[in-house]
Amino acid sequence: MANKGPSYGLSREVQSKIDKKYDQDLEERLTEWIIAQCGAGVGQPEAGKTGWQNWLKDGCVLCELINSLSSGNKPIRKIQSSGMAFKQMEQISQFLNAAEKYGITKTDMFQTVDLWEGKDLAAVQRTLMALGSMAVTRDDGTYRGDPNWFHKKSMENRREFSEDQLNEGKSVIGLQMGTNKGASQAGMTGYGRPRQILNNNP
Repeated sequence: MANKGPSYGLSREVQSKIDKKYDQDLEERLTEWIIAQCGAGVGQPEAGKTGWQNWLKDGCVLCELINSLSSGNKPIRKIQSSGMAFKQMEQISQFLNAAEKYGITKTDMFQTVDLWEGKDLAAVQRTLMALGSMAVTRDDGTYRGDPNWFHKKSMENRREFSEDQLNEGKSVIGLQMGTNKGASQAGMTGYGRPRQILNNNP
């Protein structure tokens, strides 16, 4: 995996389209938030896409980030910097599992290889944006940074109805079902009878 060669043909074309989705301005905003959220101890990435990938690649910064959003027990107990590929990927997976438990949907999640191999860093940005939005929406005192960096997510508005209200609703015919008021069979011919055609011309 670490010695993966360059892409050619269709693979290269697909990779080029994915790379174009990467947002340089968003990278700066997410970096600013991560440092504000976790503290200066997480360091700072080198400028550019590759520098940002290398900063997050071992999973340590991501694990620190998800832990900083938890007021009680930290979801990831052991964060360890390692040069071993499987250890780094394991920590990225731990972050993804913790992010899902935090409320991030699977459709907003990147895959481990998207970050570790640099296959789709735009997907990594999307996950971190979703995480920031969820933290701002929760508003539980753990978020640090400018709340305007992320939009609030719309939350479920659950309504509770009493048994009486539910029973009342059963007797109401919705307007979309139409009405049979004023319906009449007057003027209709009976089944099986031929239609009467009268010729009034002399």
